Amino acid sequence: MPPILQQLQQATKMISRRKILLLVLGCSTISLLLHQGAQLSWYPKLFPLSCPPLRESPPRPKHMTVAFLKTHKTAGTTVQNILFRFAERHNLTVALPHPSCEHQFCYPRNFSAHFVHPATRPPHVLASHLRFDRAELERLMPPGTIYITILREPAAMFESLFSYYNQYCPAFRRVPNASLEAFLQAPETYYRAGEHFAMFAHNTLAYDLGGDNERSPRNDAAYLAGLIRQVEEVFSLVMIAEYFDESLVLLRRLLAWDLDDELREARQRLLRHCFGDKPVLRPAAQIRTKQLQPWQPSRKVDIMGYDLPGGGGAGPATEACIKLAMPEVQYSNYLLRKQKRRVSARARPEPVLDKPPPRPIRGLEPYGKIGDVSLHLSRPLQPGLNATLRDGADTPD
Repeated sequence: MPPILQQLQQATKMISRRKILLLVLGCSTISLLLHQGAQLSWYPKLFPLSCPPLRESPPRPKHMTVAFLKTHKTAGTTVQNILFRFAERHNLTVALPHPSCEHQFCYPRNFSAHFVHPATRPPHVLASHLRFDRAELERLMPPGTIYITILREPAAMFESLFSYYNQYCPAFRRVPNASLEAFLQAPETYYRAGEHFAMFAHNTLAYDLGGDNERSPRNDAAYLAGLIRQVEEVFSLVMIAEYFDESLVLLRRLLAWDLDDELREARQRLLRHCFGDKPVLRPAAQIRTKQLQPWQPSRKVDIMGYDLPGGGGAGPATEACIKLAMPEVQYSNYLLRKQKRRVSARARPEPVLDKPPPRPIRGLEPYGKIGDVSLHLSRPLQPGLNATLRDGADTPD
């Protein structure tokens, strides 16, 4: 081997040995620091072994002003139930319909702030049925209100609408034997645009959202795109009935609510306590507890509900059970009565208390007992006693 190559080999071996030596020294130093570094005040600053702890941001305050566009047959009543109970728990004002509008805001008319009962204005929460009108809602609700709604897969929604309103909507009443299949085979045979409640038979979601349900998406795609843009612009959250639990999680995050404000575990326990492990659905006519009878769109349609075992009773436990399963109409009436009392209490002037009458001056009776000064005294008062009597104090025997 040439001398030059031999020298290169020796140099390479020396460099390798030095690298190994430096590596061993480095590992030893790190090991020493790991075991002894906790005793050195400068160690954590120079050699941090973990990421700094995340600073917990302060909890956001709960958002107390919410407008919920309650659409038809989309699980909207369940969301309304959550909002009503949240409002009651936090002593908030719920916008409720004027008596002339019954339990909806004069639906199917376009919403107007005049449809709101004066005892429920200005509101924090709105959650009853209405036809969306952005300008009127913004006139009613305070600035910063969060708008939410809920939608459902249209085919399943229409099937539910047909079953629920088949004696309420003229187009459905015309169908022989209340057959959904017959209606779907020839809807133009039964549908009449412009009839009262005709919107239940044609594009109900578009109508509830304030759109023109007679405009066909196939013939007017630009109009449909504009309606969708309005929904995206106005509503901070569009819940989906088929993903209800996931929608509740998004709702909680949006409003910064506690888990207890909406999660149903505690209410499920109360439900089992009130109605048993397997609550029995009954037709409205068989429900003995009047506060639990659901609203019937027609006598020919049996709307099911729950009843308390034994017909209920009296007491706080029964009241809690009734409120747990109370339908929309009864709960709205209950909230209205409660808010009317609150308004009356605020309007009632505080009673003006007159100054209390002066205490009577007491003196000595003839027999030395304490009595009114108006009594005739048989002997004069003792010297120095007059001041005590003027102060109204008892006199010594």
